Amino acid sequence: MSGESTRVVHAGLAPAEHGAPFLRGPSFQAAPHWVGEMGPGGYGRMGNPTWTAYESALTALEGGDALVFASGMAAVAAVLLPVLKAGDVLVVPRDGYPGVRAVAGDHLAPHGVEVRFVDSSTEAFLAAGQDATAVFVETPSNPGLELVDVEALAALPGKLVVDGTLATPLRQRALDLGADVVVASASKHLTGHSDLVLGYAATRDGEWLEAMRGWRTVAGAIPGPFEVWLAHRSLPTLAVRLERQEANARALLSALPSELDARYPGFGSVLTFVLESADAAQAFLSRCRLVAEATSFGGVHSMAERRDRWGTDDVPPGLIRFSTGIEDAEDLVADVLAALG
Repeated sequence: MSGESTRVVHAGLAPAEHGAPFLRGPSFQAAPHWVGEMGPGGYGRMGNPTWTAYESALTALEGGDALVFASGMAAVAAVLLPVLKAGDVLVVPRDGYPGVRAVAGDHLAPHGVEVRFVDSSTEAFLAAGQDATAVFVETPSNPGLELVDVEALAALPGKLVVDGTLATPLRQRALDLGADVVVASASKHLTGHSDLVLGYAATRDGEWLEAMRGWRTVAGAIPGPFEVWLAHRSLPTLAVRLERQEANARALLSALPSELDARYPGFGSVLTFVLESADAAQAFLSRCRLVAEATSFGGVHSMAERRDRWGTDDVPPGLIRFSTGIEDAEDLVADVLAALG
C-alpha cells in the first residue's frame, strides 16, 4: 500500500490529462442534460460529478463505498434513521457526541427503537450489545478521548457503526477492523481549515449503502458542489497537517503540569486537561494569544474551549478540550504556558 501522503494526494483524481487541472472544477448542475431513460444523476439532488470524485477519494481512504453529506450529523441520520425500526435495539455512548444521543433518544426511541446508553468502554458495549440490532461507538470518544476495541465489538451479532472523526482514516480504518459502517464529520481534520461543514459515511454493505443514498436523496441532505470541491482540494495536505498537529500535541502534553490531568489518545489533534474551576478555565482561554476559543477541532489554527459551557457533557467545569494546529511547537507551548501563568 502507498504511503499516507501519496494516498491523500492522489485519492479521487482522474488520470492526468494534457492541459487539464489535477482536480477538475466543481460541477454546478441542478438539472443536467439527460437524454432518454432517467437514472441516477438525472436531477441535482440525486448525484453530482463533484460528489463522485470526492466520494471516490473517501472510498480509497476508508476501504468502503463512501457517500458525502451536508454535515456529519446528516451522515449520522442517514446511517441510523432509514434502517432501524420499532423493536430494534440500538446501543450508543452516553459520553459521545451529543447530536448522536439526540438522534437516538429524540427520534428513534419515540418510534419504538430501544435505545441503551452506555459509557465508552469495550466492556460496556459488549455487555449491552449481545442482543442489539446495532451498536454505535465513537473512538476516540469526544470529549473524553476513550478508546474501544473495534475488532472485539465487531464480533457482536448486530451491526457495528464507528464514528471515526477524531481518528481519521489515516489512523484507523474501522471497516478493516470489522465495522459495518464508518461515519465521520469531514468538517474537522479532513477539510482542515475550519471553513466547511460536511460529513460522510462509508460501508461495504450494499443494502445499507443504498438505504443511505435513498435517505440522502429524499431528505435532501446534500452538500453543495463548491464545498465538496474545496474539501477535495484540501485533502492532499491531510497527512502533513496531521503529522504536525500530532507533534504539537505531544510537545504540549509533555510541557503541561502533571496536576492538570492531561489526556491524549496518542494520535490526532485533540487533547484535554482540567483546570480547577470554570473561572480558571475561562481566564486561561482569555490569556491565550495564538489559541482561539472555538468549539471545533482539526483545523490548522490551534483552538480550545471550556467544554462544560455547552451543558451537554458530563465533564468537570474546568475541562479544556484543546485542538493543536500547525503552528511552530515552541510558539504554541510558550503561549499555553504563559496563559496558564
